[in-house]
Amino acid sequence: LLNTASQKSSTGSGFIISPDGLAITNYHVVSQHALEPQTYRMEYLSPDGGKGGVRLLAFDAVNDLALIRLDRGGWRHFEFDPRALADQLPRGERLFSLGNPLDIGFAVMEGNYSGLVERSYNERIHLSGPMNPGMSGGPTLTTGSRIAGVNVAKIGWGAEQVSFLVPAKFGAGLLKREQLKEGFSGKDVRAEIGRQISDWQAGLYKSLGDKGFKSAVAGPFLLPESNAGYFTCWANTNADEKPAPRARAVTTQCNMQNWLFIANDLYAGNVAIARTHFTNQSLNSFQFANFVSGKTAMGADRSNPKRMTQAACHEDVALAGEPANGALRVRVAWCATAYRDFENLYNVSFMAVAPERDGQAASVTVFMNGTNYENATALARRVLAEFRAKP
Repeated sequence: LLNTASQKSSTGSGFIISPDGLAITNYHVVSQHALEPQTYRMEYLSPDGGKGGVRLLAFDAVNDLALIRLDRGGWRHFEFDPRALADQLPRGERLFSLGNPLDIGFAVMEGNYSGLVERSYNERIHLSGPMNPGMSGGPTLTTGSRIAGVNVAKIGWGAEQVSFLVPAKFGAGLLKREQLKEGFSGKDVRAEIGRQISDWQAGLYKSLGDKGFKSAVAGPFLLPESNAGYFTCWANTNADEKPAPRARAVTTQCNMQNWLFIANDLYAGNVAIARTHFTNQSLNSFQFANFVSGKTAMGADRSNPKRMTQAACHEDVALAGEPANGALRVRVAWCATAYRDFENLYNVSFMAVAPERDGQAASVTVFMNGTNYENATALARRVLAEFRAKP
């Protein structure tokens, strides 16, 4: 609720896990209160029409969970399904999602367990069933009325009944989190969010480094492609444009699609790597260089200025690859915008462009959201080392 108006600013669902009023919901459901407790307060409305105050005890921003306590006890409560805690639910099992869709009242939606989402760094359960805004934070139950997961999101474009749950084990793990002090401030929450994201990204960037890269052949170039299995890749080209282009560009973009919710207008955690191969069809060298330059210009950062600083950019010339193994002299560009409320978190873009060789050119771009400077520079250097000329 917005304090000054005593009216709803957002709604969500939750579920009781102990008779004394301990409950779980999504972090994104309580984020306004968490970040600005002097502006927003929380209130619950139970299925029997009761209402009262809510206190935020702890949260897991990485897995989008929050632990809360209602202002009275005596509740019937849910328990976690032991099979869900052990990741042993059988694929195809019937599940039932509970919540308050579109704030129209309590509802039960039936679906099926479709296993963990593939090509995802963070674990999410794929629920084949409907989910609507307002159900976030509600429980999804097995036929035995035990918790299989926590409602968190759905795909709302180009898909039917593709929904996602936070696995039950993360809800159980939330009970062990250090609790916030009574009367916490938004500054306390921001510091804890920063710590959680920093711990999480240390594991992510170590994983990226450990899994390494393989080489994709693009004419006279070898372009780096991550071996990590949590990227989804798509390709596009201008080859089918009319009139026929005088230079061809083939781009492959690999995206983690792993966005950590911080606030309604602020996300972190995603990594994307794009590589483009340019081929001259009928341009002279100057025209081709101009074409490549236009396609490899750093785009403007459109982040909310309330949340982010202005971008600081730098361009230079660097050596890509190894001197004894297909080294290239490339143009590099680096842009970073800092998160205003979170120390040492940045959105970073890094690009390396190889000049014309045999009528061809190539570029590699890395986009990193909500990373610290050390991890960003380490990944950029690794990508640069893997970008080289074909022997």
